[in-house]
Amino acid sequence: MEALSVFTKEYLPNYLQSLPVPNSVSGFASLTGNEWVTLAIFTAGATIIFIALLKLLLPRSRKPPLVNLTVKKDNPKVVDVCEIEDLGKEKAVYCRCWRSSKFPLCDGTHNEHNEKTGDNVGPLIIRHKPS
Repeated sequence: MEALSVFTKEYLPNYLQSLPVPNSVSGFASLTGNEWVTLAIFTAGATIIFIALLKLLLPRSRKPPLVNLTVKKDNPKVVDVCEIEDLGKEKAVYCRCWRSSKFPLCDGTHNEHNEKTGDNVGPLIIRHKPS
């Protein structure tokens, strides 16, 4: 603990006072090569410490919220099939993730959503009952 105290009370103030910081912007033009190197090292170190502190103190990014909170969570993907006798075409695939660009029809956007979030939402498929 004493070493930390000496560092912050004696070494750090002396180091900061020794930095070649000019009094004006035009003073940067008169700095020597060694003074530029000293300032660059200090600036790089201060930047690294600042970024590290930001990463520690700011909340981490989170995955987007799940769409499906309760339905068949034990399945890798929820897909329901409804048999309909008088469907005009062979089958219809409807979106249940609310992200389809062809909503209410499914365009497969749920696959990307599932990868990002770990969700298992899938389309509603309506088709003729097989004979």
